[in-house]
Amino acid sequence: MSASETHPNQTEANQPRRTLTGVTTTGIPHLGNYVGAIRPAIQSSQNSTNEEDKSFFFLADYHSIIKCSDPKQVHESTKAIAATWLACGLDPEKVVFYRQSDVPEIPELAWILNCSCAKGLMNRAHAYKAAVDANNEKADVDPDHGITMGLFGYPVLMAADILMFNATHVPVGRDQIQHVEMARDIAGTFNHKYKPLFTQPSAVFDDNVALLTGLDGRKMSKSYGNTIPLFGEYNPQVDPEKQLRKAIMQIVTNSQAPEEPKDADDSVIFEIYKAFATPDELADLRSQFEAGIAWGDAKQILFEKINSEIAPFRERYFELMANPKELEEILMMGAEKARRHSRKQLDKTRRAIGIKPLAKLK
Repeated sequence: MSASETHPNQTEANQPRRTLTGVTTTGIPHLGNYVGAIRPAIQSSQNSTNEEDKSFFFLADYHSIIKCSDPKQVHESTKAIAATWLACGLDPEKVVFYRQSDVPEIPELAWILNCSCAKGLMNRAHAYKAAVDANNEKADVDPDHGITMGLFGYPVLMAADILMFNATHVPVGRDQIQHVEMARDIAGTFNHKYKPLFTQPSAVFDDNVALLTGLDGRKMSKSYGNTIPLFGEYNPQVDPEKQLRKAIMQIVTNSQAPEEPKDADDSVIFEIYKAFATPDELADLRSQFEAGIAWGDAKQILFEKINSEIAPFRERYFELMANPKELEEILMMGAEKARRHSRKQLDKTRRAIGIKPLAKLK
């Protein structure tokens, strides 16, 4: 795997690698999430050979309320995302897997970082600028209309997520690189102003990770309503395998007839297939495209390939969804592991800024 990084960490040679990944709890995982984030992150955690390296995976439920005000959606998404990661092979014994809101030290650290973070830095955040630009396009609308402090200060909370555990590497999509850069700036400011307590993290992105196209030809995204659900909704009346097949059969294709040669490189079916197939399987399907495979047959091949990979995870997913107590126990175990780190880091931070006992008591 070839990965690109921004700002290789200067302390990497002197300390273990700490990788941190957060998932916002506002949706139900789909195939694009699996290929772009879940599968590579789990594989990376499984392939680590250095026992001192640590991987942190968290459910970013405080981040979710920035853009979602539906309590039921946040709650159900938290359950579904936790179940998905565990069903797909995340080992809570080997990693630190926790819910952001179960680590109260994180929002406290965010406040401390707020107090040394320049407002001008937040003014440059992409999400905030985009919201202001959208308001400026309207007549008689305040530039900050509808913008909450949660949206404005989002990068500081993300910095607290990262710096609390002195993460060295943060896998992100390209649109999130700026936030890791901001975390570096925030860490540097605090370290210079008070005491060098925080590692400056590196944003890591893999150019080889597939970004799947959705059913309608646009990027696969819940906001477009064009996703292929990873496991589907549990319904005793509907086989989840049939739900997957039905979704794949809805992929938009052109009007080329069977036996008419087709361009594999211009096909959503082939693009998604690349994320699952071996080189030999790809070559075989490409030759079938050139020979004029019918679209229905191509979709059936795609369904069988995807289903063969995720079917082993599906049963475990529905077991966990039906047993939230097990999920809660796993998350509580992860929270305690996370707080072993966060309590120490916050105590050092509080003392550095002068918030500490006035005297030792007997």
